[in-house]
Amino acid sequence: VTGGSSGIGKCIAIECYKQGAFITLIARDENKLLQTKKEIEKYSVNDKQVVLCISVDVSKDYEQVENVLKQAQEKLGPVDLLVNCAGTSVTGKFEDIEVNSFERLMAVNYLGSVYPSRAVISTMKERRMGRIVFVSSQAGQLGLFGYTAYSPTKFALRGLAEALQMEVKPYNIYVTVAYPPDTDTPGFAEESKTKPLETKLISETSSVCQAEQVARVIVKDAIQGNFNSSVGSDGYMLSILTSGMSPVTSITEGLQQVVCMGIFRIVGLFYLGSFDSIVRRCMMQREKSESADKTE
Repeated sequence: VTGGSSGIGKCIAIECYKQGAFITLIARDENKLLQTKKEIEKYSVNDKQVVLCISVDVSKDYEQVENVLKQAQEKLGPVDLLVNCAGTSVTGKFEDIEVNSFERLMAVNYLGSVYPSRAVISTMKERRMGRIVFVSSQAGQLGLFGYTAYSPTKFALRGLAEALQMEVKPYNIYVTVAYPPDTDTPGFAEESKTKPLETKLISETSSVCQAEQVARVIVKDAIQGNFNSSVGSDGYMLSILTSGMSPVTSITEGLQQVVCMGIFRIVGLFYLGSFDSIVRRCMMQREKSESADKTE
């Protein structure tokens, strides 16, 4: 599990450990990793289970990522399930976001998923088995105010997942893209400090989920080999609306998409209308305030 020292990644590691898995946690902060390791070990179901910690930045040096994953597999055996959960966020108006933030987010959120996946895919093909999870976001299904740096990196994971799934399906390897909503994590709390007002108001139209709930859904979908993983009714609707040419797990899933697409598009247009209204209202209030300041 990359990004496994906190938030959704940590909860996914706990969920897998509860099911008897051996866990490799990958993150940058060694102290956080060791704290998380102790926390996860409380949930062991047998004496043989191991939690291995590796401190590395998965977005910087592919050869280093490849080497540490090779070492992990030598210690714990081949990777059955890779969860790409390393990620970060920057919010703000397009013109206010530092240019290097666009580069950094693409490196962490996209390349930080490419490198670990690239490092394990050959072994998975040789074994004719494996699961790879890319943790995207609902902001990877729908571009929102304030997320011009973040959303594209999460949209990119969808394209990677679709192309990779077509390549590896004959080898009995299944890819899952998870689209969690706003989730109560340290990262979300940090992001909320700098969110523009428009982004906050749009986010408030849906509730905040607990990381444990999101983790359970992702692990279940990954084990079942589902391509899409969503949480709640809003998540289900978004997955239907953005299904496009994405693969389906069953005929039933495909039929649900066909039947629900039209009505969900109508509902979605109402949501988009309300979001546009929020943005317009905030702009007018800001202009009114600026005008009043100038008058004074």
